[in-house]
Amino acid sequence: MEKVSIDDVEPGAFGRDIDVRGLSDPLATSDLSINYFRLEPGERFSNGMHTHMDQEEVFLIAEGEATFETRDGEVTVGAGDAIRFAPGEFQTGANTSDGEVVAYALGAPRDSKDVRVPQECPECGHDDMRAIPGDDGFTLVCPECGAEL
Repeated sequence: MEKVSIDDVEPGAFGRDIDVRGLSDPLATSDLSINYFRLEPGERFSNGMHTHMDQEEVFLIAEGEATFETRDGEVTVGAGDAIRFAPGEFQTGANTSDGEVVAYALGAPRDSKDVRVPQECPECGHDDMRAIPGDDGFTLVCPECGAEL
């Protein structure tokens, strides 16, 4: 058994100034990614529209109201609600309300290695690019032809 107090976990938002706390390592999860978010009005869960080709994601809203955008439109998720995104389903979420949002993001399997953004490859026209993390952000690589941006 592992137990952690969220207040004891240091925030780390991949260079962004939001309160996100990774709970997977402190809880020693092997198959599940868990992140805690506290978003002020206007703050976002991620930098933009994306999908995990190898991971499903569930967002559980504990407080407030978040809006998620998909290729099919927008959906509002309130306190006590959850929303699931299947592998390959593009989404991005934000706090578009006037109050604070507290949410948990759960992903399985834990480590996603194939994240895509909806950008067309300039070389072959493939409709999305793979985001490869690096020291200075992300490099976009076409999964079809290998072209890099």
